Amino acid sequence: MAWSWKIGRLAGINVYVHWTFMLLIAFIVYLFISQGSSGAAAALGVLFVLAVFGCVVLHELGHALAARRYGVPTRDITLLPIGGVARMQRMPEHPEQELVVAIAGPLVNVAIGVFLAVLLLALGGLSEAFPTGLLEVGRGNFLANLMWVNFILVLFNLLPAFPMDGGRVLRSLLAMWLDYTTATAIAAGAGQIMAILFGLFGLLSGNPILIFIALFVFLGASAETQQAQIRSLLGNVPVEEAMLSRFRTLATSDTLDKAVNELLAGSQQDFPVFEDDQYVGMLVRKNLLENLNSHGREYAIAGCVSRDCPSANYGDSLDDVIRKMQEAGCSTVPVFAGGQFAGVLTLENIGEYMLVRSALQGNRKHSSAAGR
Repeated sequence: MAWSWKIGRLAGINVYVHWTFMLLIAFIVYLFISQGSSGAAAALGVLFVLAVFGCVVLHELGHALAARRYGVPTRDITLLPIGGVARMQRMPEHPEQELVVAIAGPLVNVAIGVFLAVLLLALGGLSEAFPTGLLEVGRGNFLANLMWVNFILVLFNLLPAFPMDGGRVLRSLLAMWLDYTTATAIAAGAGQIMAILFGLFGLLSGNPILIFIALFVFLGASAETQQAQIRSLLGNVPVEEAMLSRFRTLATSDTLDKAVNELLAGSQQDFPVFEDDQYVGMLVRKNLLENLNSHGREYAIAGCVSRDCPSANYGDSLDDVIRKMQEAGCSTVPVFAGGQFAGVLTLENIGEYMLVRSALQGNRKHSSAAGR
């Protein structure tokens, strides 16, 4: 994630903190100073927030390790002011696996809460673990407050609304009896209803945090529905249906001047590059412009070729290839058939294909309705 700093590595997964997290720390310090608290109290408040986010990291690590069990790697974990994000390459395809991954995070918080309760009991401080009022950061029994925060995180995360874990739990349970798209639509609808209720309550009570949560949940539910629709639309579509079979190519001996002319002459932005009739890589627009700025129009294309983009085969699932493109950050990939170069697949053309396919499906529905 952009504007994040690496702070460590857990179980082979890099952990980052986003710069906006520093704003939260500054806000906590400001609250204590504005209330006339001592520097020691402010430091304790900051330490408590850091301890809470340490629990959040462990929560996200629980998701990541559960996903790893099913062969799904996690790119990284990033701390934000609103919590943590574990960026998995994908969610497991089977509902039972998604259920395990979704529930793993809250179970980590349950384990932490129970451990802290046992520790408080051993230290004789369990009687202080039941506050009479709301928890206050940096005040009261540190361990008791941390225990309750973990239990609160469990309840909050299990709300049946995307993008919280409860939304994924609900979707995975529904998907055991319904198709994936329908299950997602029901779970997302429940989340959006909850978001509207949160928003109304936040407006009536004047609580901006609830309004923010409502917006977060509503947008998360919408995004999840869109992803499920794309998966349903493209899951069984082979690459050959959406790839470009008419395209321009370049040779390693060509200059950037020729590439510029090809770029301006048509709509193609990335070009397959060949040497002695063998594919060697892609000249992507970003590399073209950067080298044009650094070396000028007479620079050889051989020095600009990108070899990092994955390739696709003729019969590969379009949904799987899109995921690989997104993971690699490539907007164009070469397509091969029987080991021979057959075409290119671009995100732009995939978008066009989806529009055409949706229009055809709509036409079939209208035709079926008219024939009844």
